[in-house]
Amino acid sequence: MKKMVKIMMVSGVIAGSIGFVSCKKDVFPLYGDEIITVDYNYSALADSVQQQTYKVFLSSNANYFVQNNQGNSTFHYWPNAHMLDVMVDQYLRTKDQKYVAQMKALLSGIKAENNNVFPNNFYDDMGWLALSSLRAFDVTKDQAYTEATDVLWTDMKKGISNVMGGGMGWTKDRPNFKNTPANGPAIILAARLYRLQQKQEDLETAKSLYAWLKSTLVEPGTFRIYDGINYDGNGELAKNKYTYNYGLFIGAGLELYKTTKERNYLDDAIKTANAAIGDIELAPGGILKDEGQGDGGLFKGVFIRYLTLLINEPDVSATDRAKYVQFIKFNAQTLYTKGISRPALMISPAWDKAPGASTDFTTQLSGMMLLEAAAELKNAGILE
Repeated sequence: MKKMVKIMMVSGVIAGSIGFVSCKKDVFPLYGDEIITVDYNYSALADSVQQQTYKVFLSSNANYFVQNNQGNSTFHYWPNAHMLDVMVDQYLRTKDQKYVAQMKALLSGIKAENNNVFPNNFYDDMGWLALSSLRAFDVTKDQAYTEATDVLWTDMKKGISNVMGGGMGWTKDRPNFKNTPANGPAIILAARLYRLQQKQEDLETAKSLYAWLKSTLVEPGTFRIYDGINYDGNGELAKNKYTYNYGLFIGAGLELYKTTKERNYLDDAIKTANAAIGDIELAPGGILKDEGQGDGGLFKGVFIRYLTLLINEPDVSATDRAKYVQFIKFNAQTLYTKGISRPALMISPAWDKAPGASTDFTTQLSGMMLLEAAAELKNAGILE
């Protein structure tokens, strides 16, 4: 006879007890002959993971979050930009004022660690920070965030050229390599800035970059998203498939649809989402793939963020929305029960496997984004 293991939440940490379960929960195999039933409390777990992440990864000078939990204190710009986004998620969910102070401290800390300026060599890095700063402004109305965003956007636009027919370059020292990670955030940012500031040039930039990205790095019909073009200066496509590139094209189409109400943009976002969740390379068995640690550890979180925004778009059909909700639910349940160490609360790059001894901050961030997305959808009554 198989044992039944009831999983309960204690401040977000799973504690197991063997016994019978009288209420209906999700039931599935765990290890060997054990069956677990789980009452998923994503908000409680998100709170606990956030507290542990802050404790483990915050630098000794409290300016930024370090590379990993094994003593590497290197500052990396782009994951810290995403941590600002996660803090916004947490503030929106909890309304806890501590996150307001933490957001401001992180913005200042990133600048301090980056030679006391916001711009850096990577156009995609600047895009991530500009996006998270703009979201922080949305919830706090603190002008420091729009000032940072404006500085970053002014610098980013210098990376747009006619090389390869248009688009924004990846870095200042390799401006002729054009890729999805640089253009996707730029499109999303330009569309959001237009809605806030009503500068026509921002809308035109968003449309132009989108047209270039779709015609250059999106495979017609299949909506396969390529990583970039002209990496070696020979005009060839870099056909690497990364989860975050799909998320970015979803976000780009969605934001232009919100801005213009032109249906083709939303249709592109929906087709991209459907292509991604049905791709056995990107989501084998319905779980977003393990893309390693380092930069790749953060890719899945970006995809989850923009798929969640697509779920929240009222003009998405009920059929498509249900598919996306089920996809996030399956990934979140899998991470909840299999991909988080306890009591350490470190997150695995493979959401269906326990983490090893070393966890990169990037990897931790992706899991946090998934937990916040699941909490948001469950609290809204969208995810059961």
